[in-house]
Amino acid sequence: MFLEIYNKIKEYDAIIIHRHNRPDGDALGSQIGLKNAILATFPTKCVKVVGDMIERYSWMGEMDNVDDELYENALVIVCDSGSEKLISDERYKNGKFLIKIDHHIPQGEYGDLAYVDTTRESCAGIIAEMIINTPLVLNKDSAWCLFTGIVTDSGRFRYSQTNGKTLEVASKLIDCGIDTEYIYSNLYTEKLENVKLRAKLITKFKTTKEGVAYLVNTKNDVENYKLPIFDISRGMVNIMAGIEGIYIWANFTEDTNGDVYVELRSNGANINQVATKFGGGGHLQASGCTINSLDDVKVVVKELSKVAKEYINNDRV
Repeated sequence: MFLEIYNKIKEYDAIIIHRHNRPDGDALGSQIGLKNAILATFPTKCVKVVGDMIERYSWMGEMDNVDDELYENALVIVCDSGSEKLISDERYKNGKFLIKIDHHIPQGEYGDLAYVDTTRESCAGIIAEMIINTPLVLNKDSAWCLFTGIVTDSGRFRYSQTNGKTLEVASKLIDCGIDTEYIYSNLYTEKLENVKLRAKLITKFKTTKEGVAYLVNTKNDVENYKLPIFDISRGMVNIMAGIEGIYIWANFTEDTNGDVYVELRSNGANINQVATKFGGGGHLQASGCTINSLDDVKVVVKELSKVAKEYINNDRV
């Protein structure tokens, strides 16, 4: 399959790379890392990356401005998105051929060619392996982006899907001469405002008797916090991690339109089934979705409590 993807890349002069919206390190690392590898191999090709951007990862690079006409004869590659609904920039449909590369549990099928491996810790890990095993050139510019993707989605190599292949691929990326200290500094050094907010939110979250912890941030809260919504939602969900007796934790964050971003995490329970029920998706232990209003929070918490109870009674080792 990797060689088939490589041959498609070789075939097209114009290549446009997409990924999911509200990007994280894996989405951007996969996207930009693949772009840099293609350009290192085929310098005359037109390779673009598109999608929304967030301040948290602005240090990784910028998105390109792409005219609609470029899609007419372009190869489109979508990285790190298990659902079409989550792909940033709907023009991904307008290309001549569509390739999907992903590691999420699929929420529907898309693409003329798809490589999906849900056992992998990251999409960046898949792309790095593809580069290593095809004539694509792995250089420093692509390696540091891909390493960033692996680090973020593996939780610094701590999550359960981290295995020998993860570390083998990561070692080859490091051997390209990347500055891991620079990467870790950008990923995990926080602004003082974020640290103060974390201290405040630790006193706000609630728990259920089934072992679910959850935090609710209203749009008024978000306005008062004066931080990017990503920093409040995904950036704060894990303040509830590592607590004895808590098996699932969730962060509900309302945006200015009244939509609520839901970040779900667990230490073993399958919370992807809940995210899917509410139109989202992700991984078994790290998923997300968007609900229509804060009125639906109690419904989601009820579903999470059911999953936690089932996990305690049946699945917990």
